[in-house]
Amino acid sequence: MLKDINPTTTKAWAALQEHFAQTKDRTIKELFASDSARFNKLSLTVGGDILADLSKNIVDEKTISLLLDLANECELKNDIDAMFSGEKINRTEDRAVLHTALRNFSGNSVMLDGQDVMVDVKRVLEKMKTFCAKVISGEWKGYTGKEITDIVNIGIGGSDLGPCMITEALTPYHTRLKTHFVSNIDGTQIAETLKKVNPETTMFLIASKTFTTLETMTNAHTARDWFLKSAGDIAHVAKHFVALSTNAKGVAEFGIDTDNMFEFWDWVGGRYSSWSAIGLSIALACGYDNFEMLLKGAYEMDCHFKEAPFDQNLPVLLALIGLWYNNFYGYETEAILPYDQYMYRFPAYFQQGNMESNGKYVDRCGNKVNYQTGPIIWGEPGTNGQHAFYQLIHQGTKVIPCDFIAPARTHNPIGDHHTKLLSNFFAQTEALAFGKDAQKVVSEFLAKGKTHEQFDSIVPFKVFEGNRPTNSFLVKEITPRTLGMLIAMYEHKIFVQGAILNIYSFDQWGVELGKELAMKIIPELANDEVISSHDASTNGLINAYKKFK
Repeated sequence: MLKDINPTTTKAWAALQEHFAQTKDRTIKELFASDSARFNKLSLTVGGDILADLSKNIVDEKTISLLLDLANECELKNDIDAMFSGEKINRTEDRAVLHTALRNFSGNSVMLDGQDVMVDVKRVLEKMKTFCAKVISGEWKGYTGKEITDIVNIGIGGSDLGPCMITEALTPYHTRLKTHFVSNIDGTQIAETLKKVNPETTMFLIASKTFTTLETMTNAHTARDWFLKSAGDIAHVAKHFVALSTNAKGVAEFGIDTDNMFEFWDWVGGRYSSWSAIGLSIALACGYDNFEMLLKGAYEMDCHFKEAPFDQNLPVLLALIGLWYNNFYGYETEAILPYDQYMYRFPAYFQQGNMESNGKYVDRCGNKVNYQTGPIIWGEPGTNGQHAFYQLIHQGTKVIPCDFIAPARTHNPIGDHHTKLLSNFFAQTEALAFGKDAQKVVSEFLAKGKTHEQFDSIVPFKVFEGNRPTNSFLVKEITPRTLGMLIAMYEHKIFVQGAILNIYSFDQWGVELGKELAMKIIPELANDEVISSHDASTNGLINAYKKFK
């Protein structure tokens, strides 16, 4: 049973406020100088292949202890048990939150409303495995008898961001199939994608639980119309369109054989659905065995999260340090910076994962909160970001805690590329933490034979204050297993923050209003009448559009 505990009313919160007041001016440099064992104390390895270094944060053992007190006083363990046991912790939609069951390799049942959900989970996974084998091997033929060569996944939100990110991150594991992703209702995306594929050899995956999602179904109908211009007979749709849905009636009406419908359930949230049938594009792109390794990696992190004591629990520690910055230091954004080009969509995926989960302003009782909830998440791959926004991270007036992620081994050992990549990975966190003071700048100028007259006016511009906190994740290699572990790590971090912040992390009512208004506006755009049914700004924009078009 979830509790309703305002974190700011706890003894631990008051103790953290006092601790912050006493220590807010300390620096990472001072913390390292005072403890030679700091790295060993504030780093941990999970599964032997992921090393997390938390030592470049503005925390000490007392900070961590007080944060752990907060987690315990907010009864975090109770919330973790409630999620894994199938309690309906998504109260506003009366749903359980069981994406962890999709990757449950324990052999144990997971009960919901008197039924073991693992029976259906295993059935769908086996169906996915059989289907992937047929398509990848070439046994599955299109309407002209040719093998399928291209997969087009049509979805949006969690039905696109997760599968796209994972498929791109696992490019070295790809099968012969080429995979494309369409999400935006802007016709440009579907038009450009269709230019790249052949209707005789293309399979479309329509990913919509209800089979009514506006963007997805608009794109799906466009894809079907394009296909039928070549195929002619609607009966051929069955060989080229697959549904990831639960709406059998809608799927059949579209022309898809319901035998080719892969179901998932309302206890699977969209942004956590890549582990389900929504991950069919991943399994086709990378092979089912690699998809299973992705699930097993996530399960490994699930076990760590459930079983490790909080002071050695990576998702818990990450969540608590994030709360420390957001609610005490006032650092409202976090950057995710993967030093691996294949992971270029990872920040965008967790932008949704975090901001849609914890971007809430009311608590579990429906009251407006008096503290910060979800942070702003953003990022880009390194080293590209170094030549874009790192200037602000290093010398700007906003402090942005950063997560750096890098593999020790590359899939592309070309020359010294990877050595230079990792040198930047290591250098950036060092520079952010320790900076460069004026004395060092002056000594560098003098070493070059410069005079004070030549450089004194430049010194302030070359000073780096440092004290910018970072987490570093060194991964042995990006594989399906380690990627699954990383994804689950961030999922659980987000869950922990939502639990302590006393909000519901698994609904997303904030996305509804704009969609409702858009549905009202669609018919207004179908004629040339002057619109006056909205506010002056919206009326003006709509009427200007009608003149422009």
